[in-house]
Amino acid sequence: MKFYISTRGIKRVTISNSEGKGSAKTTAVAAGSGRRISARTVFPVVLVLGIVLPFLFVRIAILMLESAAACSSLECAGWRFFSGVDTSLELRDELTRALIEANDGNVNEGAGSFNELVKEMTSKQDLKAFAFKTKAMLSQLERKVQLARQQESVYWHLASHGVPKSLHCLCLKLAEEYAVNAMARSRLPPPEFVSRLVDPTFHHLVLLTDNVLAASVVVTSTVESSINPEKLVFHIVTDKKTYAPMHAWFATNSIKSVVEVRGLHQYDWSEEVNAGVKEMLETNHLIWKQYYNKEKDLDYTQEHSRYLEALRPSSLSLMNQLRIYLPELFPDLKKIVFLDDDVVVQHDISSLWELDLNGKVIGSVLKSWCGDGCCPGSKYTNYLNFSHPPISSKFNGDQCVWLYGMNIFDLEAWRRTNITETYHQWLKIVSVC
Repeated sequence: MKFYISTRGIKRVTISNSEGKGSAKTTAVAAGSGRRISARTVFPVVLVLGIVLPFLFVRIAILMLESAAACSSLECAGWRFFSGVDTSLELRDELTRALIEANDGNVNEGAGSFNELVKEMTSKQDLKAFAFKTKAMLSQLERKVQLARQQESVYWHLASHGVPKSLHCLCLKLAEEYAVNAMARSRLPPPEFVSRLVDPTFHHLVLLTDNVLAASVVVTSTVESSINPEKLVFHIVTDKKTYAPMHAWFATNSIKSVVEVRGLHQYDWSEEVNAGVKEMLETNHLIWKQYYNKEKDLDYTQEHSRYLEALRPSSLSLMNQLRIYLPELFPDLKKIVFLDDDVVVQHDISSLWELDLNGKVIGSVLKSWCGDGCCPGSKYTNYLNFSHPPISSKFNGDQCVWLYGMNIFDLEAWRRTNITETYHQWLKIVSVC
């Protein structure tokens, strides 16, 4: 018996002949079937897979998340993964172009809320429409926020110049005192000093105010700072509602100087003066409304602050407007010093009556703190509209305004120049500027 055995791929061949059974047993073992994989080979493979697989997983997750908005199928996500192209750049460029077009185009009505915007865009899926809607929505919100801030500043400004509750309570208590206390109703000034009210040898000071406490501060500080307070005569003019509290205060608090308290209801003016006062108040109210409407469209600049200053409640106060009628209020006086109710006098001011005004109506202090002609933010151009020809042709915009807290007036020169009538004419011109 012959055997032809090829040893390629076979490790060993065993031929045996069983004695009892007469059969032969042949065993062939393949060479590869007996080879074992050693731990030295497996460990590096496992280590490499442990390092690579987490990065591969993260990469797949990022690509799937980024492609969720741009790809609606697994085929798209798989193409993006294998191609390695970042479509977020294309999406960003497309969105940028849409926003630029929206910025250059007209703004239509925007969405009422963010949820409404999302709902509308998910239904249309138009990137350009999304940009226009977003711009319109943001523009509306910006206008609303700006308007709310400006209204807040106006309300705070008005509240800060309003009548505090404590001061209102003071007036009520003084009014009650005037009703029940005979001393609070005593004559001001006493009869023996009445002649001083028109005596030109005395120093006459005028206050137009409805603030009892402020008037008290002005009078007290002036008297205490004066070298000769007996020469001072105070003329306090107030409205009808404040007359009783004002009278009660100065009647029950002794002052070294003569004090006169008069209410507007105690004046017997002509019909011409009454008509002029009424017209002046209506014109000023119209100007106030114009300033209020313009203030809504202003940004937070110096001009915005100027408009707020014009919106003070005192700008509509009758006591503030009656300053132009000083000659009618005091027909028997020739020279007066006018004090505002927010002034605290710290020095003797008797020398003011010795000033020679050279026929001028008013002597005042310029609102300047850095020398003559240096008054940034306090020039005529900051208060008047010089784009209006009647104003630009008559006034110098670079001229400094004056402080109205303390002025000396020559009432005789005022009457000669008829400034009150001129003021009414310019008030009408300013109201249409």
